[in-house]
Amino acid sequence: MSEPEIAVDLTCPAWAEALPEVEDLCRRVAAAALGAGACDDGPLELSLVLADDATVRDLNRTWRGQDKATNVLSFAALDDDAAPLPEGAPLLLGDVIIAFETCAREAADEGKSLDDHLSHLVVHGVLHLIGFDHRDDAAAEEMEGLETAILGALGIGDPYAEAAR
Repeated sequence: MSEPEIAVDLTCPAWAEALPEVEDLCRRVAAAALGAGACDDGPLELSLVLADDATVRDLNRTWRGQDKATNVLSFAALDDDAAPLPEGAPLLLGDVIIAFETCAREAADEGKSLDDHLSHLVVHGVLHLIGFDHRDDAAAEEMEGLETAILGALGIGDPYAEAAR
């Protein structure tokens, strides 16, 4: 697989204040998720937006009809089968948007470091972009197993085992 193009848009300064190397962390984790997710469709491109709760709430309300913030949203470009792909152009996977306040609160509530929880949400969001979901038990089990394996390879513990405690 060629090196993916991973754009990180830091729209909420609290991310950089809490995690000074957050952009590098996100790129490294997203690349690991792409590699483990068996996504080898040539050059790939995706964007990660490190936002605040207000931005995510607005997107969630507009696109999902849910008027609340959530930790991560994924908007997969691959859902549009009619989208043209110019020859030689990278395959645009889509966007992952992560809410700072929700992520930070969840990490604190679950006794996890912010960088580990962010890493989990990046992996989760990127896997959605390449077609994984958790709509039924079998799909959820497959996706959670892959998330756990990717995070383990990055030295991060099983987020589901920790949440079950």
